[in-house]
Amino acid sequence: MPTSSMGHGDPSPVAVSTVGLRKSYGDKTVLDGIDLRIPAGSVFALLGPNGAGKTTVVKILSTLITADAGELHVGGHDLAADPQAVRAAIGVTGQFSAVDGLITGEENMLLMADLHHLSKSEGRRVAAELLERFDLVEAAKKPASTYSGGMKRRLDIAMTLVGNPRIIFLDEPTTGLDPRSRHNMWGIIRELVSDGVTVFLTTQYLDEADELADRIAVLNDGRIAAEGSAEELKRIVPGGHVRLRFTDPAAYQSAASALREATRDDEALALQIPSGGSQRELRSILDWLDSAGIEADELTVHTPDLDDVFFALTGGTDPQPGRSSLPSQPKEAVR
Repeated sequence: MPTSSMGHGDPSPVAVSTVGLRKSYGDKTVLDGIDLRIPAGSVFALLGPNGAGKTTVVKILSTLITADAGELHVGGHDLAADPQAVRAAIGVTGQFSAVDGLITGEENMLLMADLHHLSKSEGRRVAAELLERFDLVEAAKKPASTYSGGMKRRLDIAMTLVGNPRIIFLDEPTTGLDPRSRHNMWGIIRELVSDGVTVFLTTQYLDEADELADRIAVLNDGRIAAEGSAEELKRIVPGGHVRLRFTDPAAYQSAASALREATRDDEALALQIPSGGSQRELRSILDWLDSAGIEADELTVHTPDLDDVFFALTGGTDPQPGRSSLPSQPKEAVR
């Protein structure tokens, strides 16, 4: 787990922690005892189907609504005792933008600078810097209502950064964006983290969590169903296997008769061996093939992906009916 310090003289390695976070509306329990510990300078993704309570968690941690119970600390501050200090440490970008479409991008930025009590010259300097960083210089003098979805989202994050927050909550930041804009947003998020900022991301996109997050928690029915790195989560779902394919029928037959636990595919001359895909397991399979003098023509490792984990943990509910939450574009190569 990363333990980079918070910066600004704060030695604490934990950016956000919740113990026993609860929230109900009437007799409906939305959050039923949530425990989270998010190291500073990392990306944490909260995954869950629609209505799982992801946005409620963000609203509570960003002081917009109060929890019914729980010990909550953000940026080293007690949320209940010192909400002002929490507000000073965080930035929040929701799926519903805070951008005012009637004024220009630059005016939106200067308005934020005023809200953060920056002097006129400092406000102009910060606005110009951020507009350049987010590739919005050409559009800066145009009304924000003319911006594309991706540009609006970039402006929204730029506005969030005016106050130099150390912790940023991104509530479904790429919902509704086209693939190119989503990839641009991923680049921005990685850049923020390399600057030491902690990112708390809620998303329904499993590839997004896989791509960006150091740790992922799956929220279902108001509880954390599982938490860990993407790799750890993938290991909790059975179904991983190594597939050996042969071109020589004799080699296939001798391998099949020796490897009793393998599932045979006689037509494809392939064997499937249950495996978590760890280095040790792969080595033992290769050593065994060597010692038996058998050569496979192709060895492929299949591990469950986050889709499998998500469906296993959330009872197979589609995160958002009517729209695939698992975009069909091919997965990027691992970073």
